[in-house]
Amino acid sequence: MPNNNKNKPFLFPQIQSTVLPDPSNFFSPNLLSTPLPTNSFFQNFVLKNGDQPEYIHPYLIKSSNSSLSVSYPFHHFNSSFIYQVFNADLTITSSEQKTNQHSNEKHIISSYSDLSVTLDIPSSNLSFFLVRGSPFLTFSVTKPTPLSFSTIHAILSFSSNDNLTKFTFHLNNDQTWILYASLPIKLSHELSEITSEAFSGIIRIALLPNSDSKNEDFLDKFSSCYPLSGDAVFKEPFSVEYKFEKKGSSDNLDLLLLAHPLHLHLLSKNDSKVTILNDFKYKSIDGELVGVVGDSWLLKTDPVSVTWHSSKGVKEELRDEIISSLLKDVESLKSTPITTSSSYFYGKLIARAARLALIAEEVNHLDAIPIVKNYLKESIEPWLDGTFNGNGFLYDKKWGGIVTKQGSNDSGADFGFGIYNDHHYHLGYFLYGIAVLAKIDSSWSKKYKSQAYSLLEDFMNSNASSNSNYTRLRCFDLYKLHSWAGGLTEFADGRNQESTSEAVNAYYSAALIGSAYDDTNLVDIGSTLLALEIDAAKMWWHVKKEGNLYEEDFTKENRMMGVLWSNKRDSGLWFAPSAWRECRLGIQLLPLVPISEVLFSDFGYVKELVEWTLPALDREGVEEGWKGFVYALEGLYDNESGLKNIRSLNGFDDGNSFTNLLWWIHSRGDEKGGFE
Repeated sequence: MPNNNKNKPFLFPQIQSTVLPDPSNFFSPNLLSTPLPTNSFFQNFVLKNGDQPEYIHPYLIKSSNSSLSVSYPFHHFNSSFIYQVFNADLTITSSEQKTNQHSNEKHIISSYSDLSVTLDIPSSNLSFFLVRGSPFLTFSVTKPTPLSFSTIHAILSFSSNDNLTKFTFHLNNDQTWILYASLPIKLSHELSEITSEAFSGIIRIALLPNSDSKNEDFLDKFSSCYPLSGDAVFKEPFSVEYKFEKKGSSDNLDLLLLAHPLHLHLLSKNDSKVTILNDFKYKSIDGELVGVVGDSWLLKTDPVSVTWHSSKGVKEELRDEIISSLLKDVESLKSTPITTSSSYFYGKLIARAARLALIAEEVNHLDAIPIVKNYLKESIEPWLDGTFNGNGFLYDKKWGGIVTKQGSNDSGADFGFGIYNDHHYHLGYFLYGIAVLAKIDSSWSKKYKSQAYSLLEDFMNSNASSNSNYTRLRCFDLYKLHSWAGGLTEFADGRNQESTSEAVNAYYSAALIGSAYDDTNLVDIGSTLLALEIDAAKMWWHVKKEGNLYEEDFTKENRMMGVLWSNKRDSGLWFAPSAWRECRLGIQLLPLVPISEVLFSDFGYVKELVEWTLPALDREGVEEGWKGFVYALEGLYDNESGLKNIRSLNGFDDGNSFTNLLWWIHSRGDEKGGFE
């Protein structure tokens, strides 16, 4: 994302963090001078011992010392969670290293891109091209090396073709694997191990998804063309193109890769040159993975309009109640300065105030705006100029990003912001306030533009080159097409994200910054990421009664995801048990802003969700703030009941207000359900 600011790029003061891990343990030296990913699909490979698995669709991949293990996972599930179980179906190493127990052996990340990572095991002369969605595990044996393929299962049958370039072996867990070699290779096998004579070249291994000979024919046909890496390119608004670098015995051969359900949905919206193999499928926690032939995919999503105000507006006869509440909420800003030093809660309060300014615009009560403007300036400026007492933004050069003062020496402070957790959440709130302030005060917007763009680029830098101070799209996963929130923390189930709506707010706020600064490129990229995040939320977080994406036991009991992990689905939240359904609904709706209309545009699902949630409100101790979000969604299909319930509240979420809830209810339009 080019910074159109004429000023020099602003960098917050540098800090030497005491809590961040050392990236030099696993990244090759040539990568250390550039900002590094902190929320990537391969993050476990570079944290602690680097030996926790990552889900590289369709396989779980785990690297330990001098070997790499691959698992085609089976699902364990009940009504509360689903997770994919790792078993070392195959472990690949050199025969010499198998008996060598040196503890200092480790893998190295030699390159990475949006859709791939190359993991080298120098001690075994192996280089793995881990390309997301490849049904083949592809690796290069860089010099003549005897290999070992071991399994925790028993090998029941083993066969090869005549020229020793294809081997098929069936295991006692009912899996059949096929190994392809670029040159003849001599293999022998025992009960649970296959070994080779010295070999150099390319090896590809694939699980045969079922015993259908047609699937084996597909694997045979595409076995000699392999992907080295893959990039995602923003060509035009609301589209992303995947471009894979391929290699093989013939340039005319095509790649065989796998698409998840959202890919298939987005591929169907254009005349892409790919061929979809509807009968070639692998199972996945994300839904069936379907074969796609082609080295370039064009993914198109429906356009999303980024607006400051509601899509339908508030009728004049409904404005009085909003204005009455607005005057009280705005007046209270004078007497209630922000006392928290938490970047998250501070950001929410900034955004809450900014909403009041925009609501004042929408109901044409402009006299309220100067008070909000002063409040925003007094609240935001100390974070941008470094005068805030007790916290502030700093720059970490080790990984290339913004951390907080509190987070630089306490990994738990600011919800882990200092170890790159939740960056899009926290900064999204700040940017919302900055966007609104820039909109209503042009002189302020010019003065603080470079600081605003620095916050923005921490998670919105879309420039693939290495000349930025920030890593590329810190939180957004260009294969899954949504964000991850967990930063530099090792998790057995990979990355995770709880609140999709706060991720939506981050990209919405980025697009609003673009609108405030007349930066059309930023509006385009922010809107595109926003649309994709909404698509993904609707597919994987919004659990519909008739949905078949997840196992029936889970779907029957849940209408909303708690935390979604790369390798797990959980009904519980970080801060609440699964029984607190109002929290699950609320954390996937807040903050309540105009783009929430698009996120919850399926009124049939909204009714299912609210009716599933309402009984939880009878529990003793339910907080009023969470009730407000339930009633807000109720107002989409039953405006009268939603309004009545909102009027009965005696408290609100710290990022919400009575004025904001009234604005929401009164801006739904004439139709039942409100907006289209």
